[in-house]
Amino acid sequence: MGQITIYINNELEKRIKELASSQNTSLSKYISTVLEKNISNKWDPKVKDLAGSWGDFPTAQEIRESSATDIKREEF
Repeated sequence: MGQITIYINNELEKRIKELASSQNTSLSKYISTVLEKNISNKWDPKVKDLAGSWGDFPTAQEIRESSATDIKREEF
């Protein structure tokens, strides 16, 4: 397993430690999880769950056919 040394400011370190602690995980595991999520090319499962949750969008032609008559535009 690789090991990396990085330098961050004290405030960022404090915030990261608080977040890791709030999730009951080690600092190393928290940081690697955040990096993995941000580097991954995979779709989040929540996004995949949205597929099929709404009907197909109408085509431009269908929209034009179903819309009312447009109002007369102002003349300049």
